[in-house]
Amino acid sequence: MTQLDSLRAALGRAGVDALWISDPANVRAVSGFTGGKDGKVLVAGDGATLYTDARYTVQAQEESALPQVIARPPETYRHAAGALQGLRVGFEADRLTVAELDDLREHWPGADLVPTRGLVQALRRRKSGAELAHIREAQRIADAAFAGVRPSIQAGARELDIALELELAMRRAGAQSAFEIIVASGPNGARPHGVASTRVIRDGELVTVDMGARVGGYHSDMTRTVAVGDPGAELRRMYRAVLEAEETAIAAVRPGVRAADLDRVARDLLTGHGLGEAFAHSLGHGVGLDVHEGPSLRDVSEDVLEAGMVITIEPGVYVPGVGGVRIEDLVLVTETGHEVLSTSVKERL
Repeated sequence: MTQLDSLRAALGRAGVDALWISDPANVRAVSGFTGGKDGKVLVAGDGATLYTDARYTVQAQEESALPQVIARPPETYRHAAGALQGLRVGFEADRLTVAELDDLREHWPGADLVPTRGLVQALRRRKSGAELAHIREAQRIADAAFAGVRPSIQAGARELDIALELELAMRRAGAQSAFEIIVASGPNGARPHGVASTRVIRDGELVTVDMGARVGGYHSDMTRTVAVGDPGAELRRMYRAVLEAEETAIAAVRPGVRAADLDRVARDLLTGHGLGEAFAHSLGHGVGLDVHEGPSLRDVSEDVLEAGMVITIEPGVYVPGVGGVRIEDLVLVTETGHEVLSTSVKERL
């Protein structure tokens, strides 16, 4: 069964006859087209059509085997209207803007527009061999970049300069950064998503580095927290607790495990160290065409791990005015357990 066949089956279960796909990662997953927000796919009946504009004519022909319509809105919508008369047409409710939905309503008056969520994303959770090859290469490049830059993380260096070195190393290796690199030193470490700043790293601080590479459209994601000099007893205690939580959660990864239970493993352990309230986010997430995708590893998640999923395990604790610690590995769920894809050294403080 092809991915489009699987998607059509999912449409039937969702009670819709067609699906208008506007999420760039979903467009790529279904069609192969990499034109981002300038590509859309309509799946209806036994057919699927890629819509884009004249700037991408050659690119669309090279990347996608789907029939293509080269036009800009509103011609795009007019072309599709005839095939949608009387159909229940799903749209991606978490992607389509209100203005775009108004356009669809105007040009598809004969269609019943139905909000949907996660239909394509659900098909992306288990990675194929080709997808895993891209993710492995992205992680290999990220690990190599971190190893090369690690000696530069020392007192006197600026956070921005460390981030620049990491991005340059990944670019030279043929990859792009998966996201804006986080380098958070000292008290900045208390910000889970603090961006690299002009702050100068000082002796005795912890520095959190969250980074990843993108290869062939697929991402990697990892975090290491490193010590510059002697961080002192309290920061060492925080670090050891997070490392224990991370490694304990990784050991529990296998098919059939509930994502919420994994989150609970790490959260309960940190709570036992008196740090539960400082763990301010979920344990992790899936990684693929998006750096954040399903499954969701959080306390209210209903997701269950399956072989072929690639997830992060990333507990962290954050104390305002003191600093923070996050340690994150990229993990493949295998038929018999798991494989840790990230290989960067984790310090033992």
